[in-house]
Amino acid sequence: MKAQFEYATQEDLATITAIYNQIIPSRLATADLEPVTVASKQAWFDAFNHEQRPIWKIMLDGKIAGWVSVEYFYGRPAYIHTAEISIYIDENARHQGLGQQSLDFVFSQLKALEIDTLVAFIFGHNKPSLGLFNKNGFSEWGHLPAVALMDGHKRDLNILGRHFD
Repeated sequence: MKAQFEYATQEDLATITAIYNQIIPSRLATADLEPVTVASKQAWFDAFNHEQRPIWKIMLDGKIAGWVSVEYFYGRPAYIHTAEISIYIDENARHQGLGQQSLDFVFSQLKALEIDTLVAFIFGHNKPSLGLFNKNGFSEWGHLPAVALMDGHKRDLNILGRHFD
């Protein structure tokens, strides 16, 4: 199924937060250990803007099936052309190619956003995400061993990156 991508609005924040909360129990894609609230995500959401660092909702059949964002990396001026990418898919829409469609869409937006480098922070045990990003030309730029403690298990964090011409 072909997804549509639209800028997320304030009215979408509750759904974005709900999709984010769905993945927390799996311990695959976030270091949050308990569900977060819409209020706690407000400042994060407010940091996005259409001109440089957007957050898009992934639409399937008129419904939000996930979201993808490019965030400021490290908050220093010298990194203005580098962004962190995040993709979260609703549990009912996974395994339909939305991750690949999201990457393809973001890649098509990079020039207009003046982004030439993307980084992704992915847990070492998140094989589906590592596979998706590796398949799309990302390589490991950093490995932080045993930095996350989740349910009594130490987990690695990999930093993947890719330059775009």
